[in-house]
Amino acid sequence: MLPPEPPPLPALTRAEGDLIDCYLAALDLLGRINPARGSSTYGSLRAAQALVGKATELRDALTLMHNRGESELHHETLGRALRVLDGERRAGRVAVPPQEEI
Repeated sequence: MLPPEPPPLPALTRAEGDLIDCYLAALDLLGRINPARGSSTYGSLRAAQALVGKATELRDALTLMHNRGESELHHETLGRALRVLDGERRAGRVAVPPQEEI
């Protein structure tokens, strides 16, 4: 049996898509760095090194949006895209886990 089909992504500009992709990639890296969840300093170090590049890409996506006159983030649409792409779970990896998970 196949898993249910995820809802479709909302329509995004290319820059908004880049913003979402870079943001989620940075979240994933921060989750790997999280000392309350990680298990190796080497893996955390590699994630921290990669985070620098992702932060630059995130800045570039926002700069492009700003330069094109996209002065507002459409939080409802972008939030929907984040939820479709499992952003809630991915953001949860950044948080300190509850005491019972430790």
